[in-house]
Amino acid sequence: MARLIVSASSVLTFAPHIVFRFDEVRQCWIILAPERLMMPDEQAVEILKLVDGKTGVGAIVEQLAARYAQAPRDLIAKDVTDMLQELADKGCLAGAAAG
Repeated sequence: MARLIVSASSVLTFAPHIVFRFDEVRQCWIILAPERLMMPDEQAVEILKLVDGKTGVGAIVEQLAARYAQAPRDLIAKDVTDMLQELADKGCLAGAAAG
């Protein structure tokens, strides 16, 4: 299977076997994968909440740049793309189906 390359035009969704949710017991957001649990940091959670299978990475960056206007947009774009690429490489994210 070809590697998913995350770019500004990418529209991502969580892979079918991945669950991203707030865990009441731990009182934090978690990513559940088969036989694996990840606890993303606060910045990652803010990004992942915007991954909906409809919104492109560029639009996610724009939303975050507006919310955190004190941070340089290019730094936000790099951080968002790098983090999403890492999760895509781990099989947690997939490209959303067109249409």
